[in-house]
Amino acid sequence: MPAARGLAILDWLRERQEEMSELLDRLVMAESPSLVPRSQSAALDILSHELEEAACRTRRLPGDGTGDHLFARPRVRTRPGPYQLVIGHVDTVWPLGTAGAMRHREDGRLYGPGAYDMKGGLVQLVFALAALHELGYEPTVAPVVFVNSDEEIGSVHSARYIRLLARRAGRAFVLEPPAGPTGMLKTGRKGVERFEVVVTGRAAHAGTSPGEGVSAILELSHQIQELFALNDPEHGVTVNVGTIDGGLRANVVAAQAKALVDVRAPNEAAARAVGHAIRSLEPAGWGTTITVRADSGRPPMPATDRNRALFRQAQRLAHGLGLQVDEAPLVGGASDANLTSGLTATLDGLGPVGDGAHAADEHVLLSALPERAALLALLLLEGAPGYDPRALP
Repeated sequence: MPAARGLAILDWLRERQEEMSELLDRLVMAESPSLVPRSQSAALDILSHELEEAACRTRRLPGDGTGDHLFARPRVRTRPGPYQLVIGHVDTVWPLGTAGAMRHREDGRLYGPGAYDMKGGLVQLVFALAALHELGYEPTVAPVVFVNSDEEIGSVHSARYIRLLARRAGRAFVLEPPAGPTGMLKTGRKGVERFEVVVTGRAAHAGTSPGEGVSAILELSHQIQELFALNDPEHGVTVNVGTIDGGLRANVVAAQAKALVDVRAPNEAAARAVGHAIRSLEPAGWGTTITVRADSGRPPMPATDRNRALFRQAQRLAHGLGLQVDEAPLVGGASDANLTSGLTATLDGLGPVGDGAHAADEHVLLSALPERAALLALLLLEGAPGYDPRALP
């Protein structure tokens, strides 16, 4: 019976592949860059409508300096009762006006800003819930949906909602793109932390009194070499100086210079070690000072036993659909899964098969949308041991 149920869901979804493609097209054209909160309303309106059609009740949660976030739960629910969390994001890295040039279909792929990261995953969510509703399959563990508008800028304001929901959820599914072209599911991610390294020197006229100045740019050049020396590929630690800025004019000895640094680490111990090294930077020359400011970013997401157990469940369900999915136990990018994994079993990478995240060739393989949506639907139907019944939010 479970196998027949899975195939029935897959058949229902395959019959609606063009509808899925059309919804993805609409969401791509509803551009929603992170840094333009007012732009996100159109995409959120589309999602709200589609989720309501799939028997959900939706409401907006106000952002704090960002766009609104979308919360959805089953229209009919029993309280108290356990729930599982599905997380997505509507924001993209692309500026307004990009869709007109990028969006096109070719060779069974839809190209466009945010198609792969992660509006394709949102389409799969809508149709997974619609399939369960239309076919009369009701999850024993109620699915609760949270779609935020600031994931691409670190989920700075939505993290509190995500942690609150994850703390009481039996498990979390995250709709980010999978790892690689074969659609590997992610059980672990590196943590990310950002640092601003500011060097202060002393200004002087570069022509008449250069000896009275102390160049912050010269000192920063030494510190940049120290920062790159912290890279440790063998242990999965990467340190990248992404931008530098400093000085006033060519004829002025620079009084200040700064660098923005991105750090990725596979676990808390490695993150603490590299963070301590950056905070402990000392001037190489006389007359300068160094100030380090840190942005906590997202914590590491190790491939815990419970995350891997959730992957094995997904792999078994995929096999019943005639699909093969593999595990990616450690990837370099961070997501909202980094926030949930310490609080509940988490499986990431359930988004669409495709490629080109944050790149000009970002695209989704349209024929795989029904398959990935069917896998998500089966995961939502699947019970799991260890649930602690709580009231739905």
